[in-house]
Amino acid sequence: MFNPFFAPLLLAIESQQVIELRLVRLAWGGQESWAEMNSMVFEKIAAATEATATLLTGGTPDDVVARYREHVAANTQRLRA
Repeated sequence: MFNPFFAPLLLAIESQQVIELRLVRLAWGGQESWAEMNSMVFEKIAAATEATATLLTGGTPDDVVARYREHVAANTQRLRA
């Protein structure tokens, strides 16, 4: 049986890892810290715009969560490098 809360739960867990990696980068300071702060703001605006467009064009909330999970996975890989 599929649980509709499973994907959002995974998103919450995966997001915590990105938050941790970003906080470490911000704590180190310097130019990378400023770049990461700017990246966070612009990524959130872009993600909200994308989610709104998905919903307005007939997408489901599951589509939005799946796309957010892709963004989180990409950020995790980028921050670990």
